[in-house]
Amino acid sequence: QVRLAESGGGSVQAGGSLRLSCIVSKSTANTYLMAWFRQAPGKEREGVGAIDSDTSTSYADSVKGRFIISQDNDRNTLYLQMNSLKPEDTAIYYCAARRRSWYERPPWGLRSGDFGYWGQGTQVTVSS
Repeated sequence: QVRLAESGGGSVQAGGSLRLSCIVSKSTANTYLMAWFRQAPGKEREGVGAIDSDTSTSYADSVKGRFIISQDNDRNTLYLQMNSLKPEDTAIYYCAARRRSWYERPPWGLRSGDFGYWGQGTQVTVSS
């Protein structure tokens, strides 16, 4: 069982930055793919990006070059650094985890239905 808890959401003006954190209840090194998703009002949940135990990352085109995913395995914490934020980044952000097969390589398909472990979400609001 993996428990996830996000923090760090808030309100920011366009062009600003936020860093989200996700504390993981157990070490996910080598066995799990960690990801960030977001869901805007009236829209489906979409994958933002993911990171594996080799620190390989992949990102959605909409955030590439602006968002950075990292992890601190010693602290069992996943991060999402969000820069140059836009109003269209407004959403509830979730961290998620699923088991990863050893042969998987990025880019991973970030389908929400494949992820069995989720945090409660944290709201990010970007004003223009």
